[in-house]
Amino acid sequence: MMGLVMCGGKGTRMRSSEEKLLLRYKKPLIEHVLNALQNSKIFSNIVCVTSNNAPKTREFISSLGVDILETRGAGYSTDLGESLSKFEEIIFVVSGDMPLFDSEIIKKIIGLVNEENAWTSILVRKTFLLSLGLDAEFFVNYNNEECAYTGISIVDPQRIKNMETVKESYVVLDDKRIAVNLNTKKDYDLICAT
Repeated sequence: MMGLVMCGGKGTRMRSSEEKLLLRYKKPLIEHVLNALQNSKIFSNIVCVTSNNAPKTREFISSLGVDILETRGAGYSTDLGESLSKFEEIIFVVSGDMPLFDSEIIKKIIGLVNEENAWTSILVRKTFLLSLGLDAEFFVNYNNEECAYTGISIVDPQRIKNMETVKESYVVLDDKRIAVNLNTKKDYDLICAT
């Protein structure tokens, strides 16, 4: 299994002059995710998906010696689809803006996912997200509950070609380590206040 970190977005919702993944919560946001993946000792390789939208982030990742895959920066789904087509082994996809992410939650997620599924997305319940003072832009109704995407998926790229329609499976896991996904200044201010 390999780790794929999505970190080529514009971060426009953050409304900051600094690139989002370089904002600091003890250390740059992207470093929390990279350290978690490395410390889990699960992945054959870790690759960061970057674009021209975040050149300083790409430069920082490169300075850490982490592999980079450059995409057009056309949006999360498009960049992910472009990236998945380049790999053959199972991929653990994660957003680069999760400051509480750690190696233990990675192991827990992998233990909950059925590898027979072509695509499994990890969700948190909307009620849990709101209890943390957070919100999300997109929700999916799963088992009669509104849930939010965490930015984490486990994907078998061999069974997905050109992002054609595939049955998406879900795992609901209410854990702040994956619920806290910094997209807005409000999110960032909330985590920095803790």
